[in-house]
Amino acid sequence: MRKRIDPSISKTLPLHQEGWMDLEASAEVEVTSEDAAHPIEAALLPGEGSGWRAAAPGPQTIRILFDTPTDLRLIHLVFTEETTHRAQEFVLRWSAGDDQPMQEIVRQQYNFTPISSEVEDYAVDLQRVRRIELEVNPSIGGFGSLAQLTELRFR
Repeated sequence: MRKRIDPSISKTLPLHQEGWMDLEASAEVEVTSEDAAHPIEAALLPGEGSGWRAAAPGPQTIRILFDTPTDLRLIHLVFTEETTHRAQEFVLRWSAGDDQPMQEIVRQQYNFTPISSEVEDYAVDLQRVRRIELEVNPSIGGFGSLAQLTELRFR
């Protein structure tokens, strides 16, 4: 057996090299709350941590406000649960502007067990998007769980 040590294999590529949109340069983000140890950047930017987590229990909203109208073809979401059994629902919506109504893209529910994750890729044809909104209800049964998001990416 031959072996080679190559640390560059595990380096995170810049977003543009992976084909993902660079939200840091092209959008503003609003969140209803965030744990200081798990800020929203940790879900939106690779290499920034292990994902976003809310500071308070209950439903939470993440809103992406694009600087200019943006066409989207793929929305990538990853949710991870490490400690509890729970049922979660999320709703993903979009709008072409502040004066335009939000249109639902998808509404999804999951049953999580400890150490589980859900990866979702949605092929879309959204044109001139100004706003994307992700609403997460981390505990449909009302158990006081914290909303979490491991990754959110756009192409």
